[in-house]
Amino acid sequence: MEDAIGMERIKVGVLGGTGMVGQRFIQLLDRHPWFEVAEVAASERSAGRPYEEVMEGRWKLDSDIPPLVAQLQVKECTPDLDCRLVFSALDANVAGPIEEEFAQAGYVVSSNSRNHRMDPDVPLLIPEVNPDHLEVIPIQRRRWTRGGYIITNPNCSTIGLVMPLAPLHKKFGVAKVIVTTLQALSGAGYPGVASLDIIDNVIPFIGGEEAKMEAEPLKILGRLEEGRFVSAELKVSASCTRVSVRDGHLESVSVELNQKASSEDLIETWEEFDPLAGYELPSAPSPPIVVRREDDRPQPRMDRDEGRGMACVVGRVRECPILDYKFFVLSHNTIRGAAGAAILNAEYLYKKGYLS
Repeated sequence: MEDAIGMERIKVGVLGGTGMVGQRFIQLLDRHPWFEVAEVAASERSAGRPYEEVMEGRWKLDSDIPPLVAQLQVKECTPDLDCRLVFSALDANVAGPIEEEFAQAGYVVSSNSRNHRMDPDVPLLIPEVNPDHLEVIPIQRRRWTRGGYIITNPNCSTIGLVMPLAPLHKKFGVAKVIVTTLQALSGAGYPGVASLDIIDNVIPFIGGEEAKMEAEPLKILGRLEEGRFVSAELKVSASCTRVSVRDGHLESVSVELNQKASSEDLIETWEEFDPLAGYELPSAPSPPIVVRREDDRPQPRMDRDEGRGMACVVGRVRECPILDYKFFVLSHNTIRGAAGAAILNAEYLYKKGYLS
């Protein structure tokens, strides 16, 4: 199928297409100028029926199921789909081996699942931050026989943290980070957290989240040296909480820098940061970091859709009496932190010739 300017769109599949992140993939890919959802795959109990029938009473987004996807027959997550690129929204309990099967069969897998993020030959990609990490793909391809490979996007809260850290680390060096998250309910999937547990409450524990936030930034901000990832030399301490907000992860961040800088230096660095300018990627926000100078911003309800949900919003930049500076950052967890991030990764792969 061609788009309005005559470009032949690339067929893609969505693995785990019935879950919350899978639904977000399908929503964001509707009318995408480069990609066309040709296949939806899910568990065996969903396979063999039209997607619209499977999703009756289960579609939870504020838009309708795209008509072309509604009629697609859901298939099992086996590597016989009519496409080369698949987006993985699979649950971590099953994602690992399934993604490997697809890579082994020659598919490009752009995954939101955590299973392969820390693999030594898999890029943990944020295109604005570490595009050079794609150079490890030829090494990964040696594991497979038909040219497939896996790329991953970071954890939803990690992306919100790393986006403002990356330009600071490049310019001043970041030595220490303390971050406390206030994470939205949609990050727990559906049905997620029971209403009687979260109403009038904050839950100060999200299983496995703090470990991911403390490990993933070191890989992302690190360097690729002779085919090996070398972790960045900084320390991250994370505390993660679940709050009664539908979408949007808010994070309170304190940083210690290696070089002296003023708060205006930080703001100027963020406002100048736009490394994907000129690439014309459909999902890339410009600018990727929006700075709010009001005392009470960012707020999830007011700012999570900045840049169509793909920008991170920074605010309340001020001196920290223990480290150097502290600020808040907000990111839309199911768009920038999940499906949108994986789609942007695939767009960057296409632009750089990795999908040919």
